[in-house]
Amino acid sequence: MSQLEPLIADLALILICAGLMTLLFKKLKQPIVLGYIVAGFLASPNMPYMPSVSDGHGVHLWSEIGVIFLLFALGLEFSFKKILNMGAAPIIAAIAIILGMMYLGSLAGHLFGWSNMDCIYLGGMLAMSSTTIIFKSFDDMGLRNERFAGLVLSVLIIEDILAIVLMVMLSTLAVSKEFEGTQMLMSILKLGFFLVLWFSVGIYLIPLFLKKAKPLMNEETLLITALAFCFGMVVFASAVGFSAAFGAFVMGSILSETVEAKQIEHLVSPVKNLFGAIFFVSVGMMVDVSLIVEYIVPILCIIVVIMLGQAILSTGAFLISGQTMKTAMQCSFSLTQIGEFAFILATLGTSLHVTSDFLYPIVVAVSVFTTFTTPYLIRLAEPAYNTLERVVPAKWIAKLESHAAENEEEQETDEMHLLWRTEFKRFVMIILINSVLCVAIIALMYYYGAPPIYKLLPEPWSGIVTAVIALSLCGPFLWALMRRGGNSDNVNKLWYEGGNMVRVKIWACAIFRLVLGALFIAYIIGNTLPNSGLMGIFAVIAITLYILLSPKYERRSNRMSKTFIENLHINDQVQQ
Repeated sequence: MSQLEPLIADLALILICAGLMTLLFKKLKQPIVLGYIVAGFLASPNMPYMPSVSDGHGVHLWSEIGVIFLLFALGLEFSFKKILNMGAAPIIAAIAIILGMMYLGSLAGHLFGWSNMDCIYLGGMLAMSSTTIIFKSFDDMGLRNERFAGLVLSVLIIEDILAIVLMVMLSTLAVSKEFEGTQMLMSILKLGFFLVLWFSVGIYLIPLFLKKAKPLMNEETLLITALAFCFGMVVFASAVGFSAAFGAFVMGSILSETVEAKQIEHLVSPVKNLFGAIFFVSVGMMVDVSLIVEYIVPILCIIVVIMLGQAILSTGAFLISGQTMKTAMQCSFSLTQIGEFAFILATLGTSLHVTSDFLYPIVVAVSVFTTFTTPYLIRLAEPAYNTLERVVPAKWIAKLESHAAENEEEQETDEMHLLWRTEFKRFVMIILINSVLCVAIIALMYYYGAPPIYKLLPEPWSGIVTAVIALSLCGPFLWALMRRGGNSDNVNKLWYEGGNMVRVKIWACAIFRLVLGALFIAYIIGNTLPNSGLMGIFAVIAITLYILLSPKYERRSNRMSKTFIENLHINDQVQQ
C-alpha cells in the first residue's frame, strides 16, 4: 500500500475543517472568513484534541499562493484608473491614517517599557490594515459595490504601496540606526518608475496579445494565459525587490482594463477561493492559547488602540479628505484590524534581530482577534452613526462636514486656469511615461544588448551601433517627450487668450521638455563617444533636431499613443 504524502493529508484535513466550519457559519449567517479562522485553529497543533497538520511549511507556501490570488483578484476588480478617478481623497486619508496609527502604536509600546525598535516596528504593524481580510469581508457581506467600500479599497491599495517604502525605511533604520534619506528617496523613485513602466507597457502590449490570440482562446487557455501573466509579474516584481503579492495586484490591475477582465475574474474565482481559504486557515493555525494568556494585557491594550485609534483617527482623516460623517465612519470602522503586512514586518524585525521574541505572537493574536471583529464592526458603523446623530447637536456635525460640502460643490474658477491645469497634468503624464520608457530602453540596451555587440564589433563601431539602436528604439518616445500636445487646440487657445503669464508657462514647459529629451540623447552619445567634446555637442543638437522634425518618429509615436489610449478605454466602450 502506497504511503500518502503528508501535504496531501494536511490538505484533506484543512478542507474538511474549512468545509464544516463554512457550512456552520453560513447557517449562522456569519462571515465565512471567520469560519476559515476557526477551522485553522481546529487543524493546528495548538488544538490537542483533534488531528493536526504535519507539514507547516507546505501549508505556509499554499497560503502565500492564496495571498497572490487574492491580490490578483483585487486588481481585476479595482484598477489604478479607478483610484485616479477618485482624486486626492484616498491619498490624503491613507497618509493621515498611517502617520496617526504609527504614532499611537509607538506610544503604546513605550508605555509598556519596550525598546525603541520594538515600539517603532509595532507602530508600523498597526499602521496597515488588511487588504485581504477587508476584501473578503466586503465580498461575503455584498458590500463591494458600495461607495464607502470603493474608498476603503483605494486607501488600502495606497497603504500597500506605502508599505513597501515603510519596509525599506525600517530595514535601513535597523541596520544603520538612523534614517537614510537618500536610500528612502531612491526606493520611492524605484517604486514609481516600475509602476509607470509596468502600467504603460502592460496596457499597450497585453490587450494586443489577447486580441491576436482571441481565435485560439477558450476558457481553459484564457485561464492559463491569465495565470501566466500573473505569476510572471510575481517573479518580475520579486526580482526587482517588491513583494509577490504586489506584483500580482499590478498584473490584475492591468488585466482589469482589458475586454476579457470579467471573464478572467470569473475563471480565476474558484482557484482564488481555494487558495484564499488556505490562507485564512493558516492565519487561524497561528493562534496559540498559551501565548495569548501570557501576553493578555498587551494584547488587549493593542486591540483597544487599533479599534479606538482607527475609529477616531480614520474618521478624522476621511473627514479631512472631504467625506461626509456617515461615509467617514463606515470607512474607519472597516479598517479596525491588522493583517498580512504586520506578519511580514514582524518577520523582518525578527530576521534582522532588532525586535524582541514576544512581539510576533502578540501581533498574531491581535491580528486574529481583529479579523474576527472586522465584519461586526463594519455592520456597526451605520448604527454608530445613527446614535451619534441623535446625541451630537446637528450644528456640530454640520460644521465637521462643512469641508465635505465644499468639496462636493462645483467651485467657480477662471476658464483659462482650469484649461491650463488640465493641460499641465497632461504634460506631466507625457513627460513621466515617456521618460520612464526611455530609461527602461536605455537600461535594457546597455545591460543586455551592448555586450554581444561589443564582442562582435571593434571600437568605435560597437559603440556607434549600440547608440544607433538605442536612439532608434527611443525615437518615438523622445519625439513624444519633446513635442506631443505642444500644438493642440487647447494649447493654442491658452496661447492666444490666456495672457502673458500663461505664455511664459507654456514656454517653460516646452523648454523643459526639449532639454530633458536632449539630455537623454546626450547620455546615449556620451556612452558612445565619451571624449568627443565639441563634436559630441554638435551630434546631440543634430540628433535632437532630427527626432523633432522626423515624420517617421511622429507617425510611430502617434500610432503607439492611439493604441495605448484605445486599450486604456476599450473596456469602458464595451460596457457602454
